[in-house]
Amino acid sequence: MKFDRFDRAILQALQHEGRIPNSALAERVNMSESACLRRIRQLEESGVIEGYTALISQQKVGCPVNVFVNITLDRQDETDLRKFEDAVRKIPEVMECYLMTGDYDFFVRVVVADTADFERLHSKHLTRLPGVARVHSSFALRTVQKARELPIR
Repeated sequence: MKFDRFDRAILQALQHEGRIPNSALAERVNMSESACLRRIRQLEESGVIEGYTALISQQKVGCPVNVFVNITLDRQDETDLRKFEDAVRKIPEVMECYLMTGDYDFFVRVVVADTADFERLHSKHLTRLPGVARVHSSFALRTVQKARELPIR
């Protein structure tokens, strides 16, 4: 989808401040309120804007630890992939899951309270996912960069 300067300005502003009132957003992007609201509705209807959400502090809700998990399946046929993906979506601690190329089949980011919490997640959920052959985990020591805004070109 091609974006003009107004679309880019609206998207950048909403990524930075999702609760900005339409009147303030219209002023910021130099549009009338009605034209700005029309653009937002078009961006929502086209699926560019998928929704709105609050950013919650991992630390303050008790899951400060990020663990990156590489998972290899026994087989990679479509049925096995679908079974794994359906099951992994049901684990609340899974924040992201990607089907990968390379040495591992899936790359998963989970959040946990501590190492004991991860041990529980590992033994009761991750290793019991359909078709899992190997699980390789790495604990993040510190978050250096965590972008929340996509570059809009």
